[in-house]
Amino acid sequence: QGAVGDASLQARGASDEGVVLYVCATPIGNLGDVTLRVLEALRTVDLIAAEDTRRTRKLLAAQDIHTPLTSLFAHNEAQKTAQVLERLRAGEGWL
Repeated sequence: QGAVGDASLQARGASDEGVVLYVCATPIGNLGDVTLRVLEALRTVDLIAAEDTRRTRKLLAAQDIHTPLTSLFAHNEAQKTAQVLERLRAGEGWL
């Protein structure tokens, strides 16, 4: 639907085009390597799904971001994917 940094970030999840799912790379080494666009998306979405919540929590804490976080990885992918799709259909923005 849109790239991180689009005006749709201003709409807190829903835009004129509909709900947006952002897929963003986060740093695995130096937390300072995260881009400003990713930080904006992390602050704007309704929920963050992360493969490694421990690492993501460190990034969120370092940037004073309080967006709710859930895990999404190989062992829970089938279960969580259905939940993600349901919440997207309900109008939530995800990262």
